[in-house]
Amino acid sequence: MFVVKDPNRHPATREPSRRSFRGTILIRAAFFALALLIFSLPAAAQAVGAVEYKSQEVSEVDGTPVLIKHLPDWEAVKPRARFATNVQGLKDALGERPILDDIDFTAGTEAVTAPYDAGTLLIIEYTSPQASVEADAAFTARLAASNDPSTVYRRIGNYNVLVFDARDPAAAAALIDQVKYEKNIQWLGDNPFHLSAERAFVLTTANLFMSTLLVIVIGAVFSIFGGIIGGYLFYHVREQKRAQFATFSDAGGMTRLNLDGFTPDVVPERLLKD
Repeated sequence: MFVVKDPNRHPATREPSRRSFRGTILIRAAFFALALLIFSLPAAAQAVGAVEYKSQEVSEVDGTPVLIKHLPDWEAVKPRARFATNVQGLKDALGERPILDDIDFTAGTEAVTAPYDAGTLLIIEYTSPQASVEADAAFTARLAASNDPSTVYRRIGNYNVLVFDARDPAAAAALIDQVKYEKNIQWLGDNPFHLSAERAFVLTTANLFMSTLLVIVIGAVFSIFGGIIGGYLFYHVREQKRAQFATFSDAGGMTRLNLDGFTPDVVPERLLKD
């Protein structure tokens, strides 16, 4: 006969099942929270990587981008200057100009523009000389194709400088002459360019020769002293062993036949017993 127990009649037996059910829910909730955290990390990384680009160099005094301070008489034209890190920002300040489409801002390029009597000055700073050279080729080709005398262009360091709406090319060129590419480079070690190439080669070769010679001499000295010390220790140990022999043997302590009667007899007490 089978007996069916009603769990409703025994509350004490129903309580452990409730506790186990609650524990299962907590464990599942913990796993779900952990999985949600793991899958949210890539999204957070993408959000961090999508932060809008800001100026690379900002003055510690007033927070002004350093590129603005490279404008000629920048304090006077600062209220009218426009700083841009994208093409649309330049177009808002300069209008629709085809040459602006040749500027690549993806690698952190910055630009500043301000109006002057000689024309509207535009300074574009690239993050590397290679990018500036590539832009220089593109600007030169476009200006040669358009044959626009009102636009004057020149490359200064990593700056690509243009003057738009120039009525006098000589005045525009004089305005560009006032733009200075100034960067402070600090070497972590010695400046490799403070000597000429020939002198640096001679000093490097001399240092290499002296270092090699010093290593050889030190190695030879250690080898000589090591050989002397090793030989002395080996001789001393052999002399101590030879002093323990009852008679001299040219066999060097090895077992030999006692044909001449000089080998001492073996002590019977030291023989192995059967």
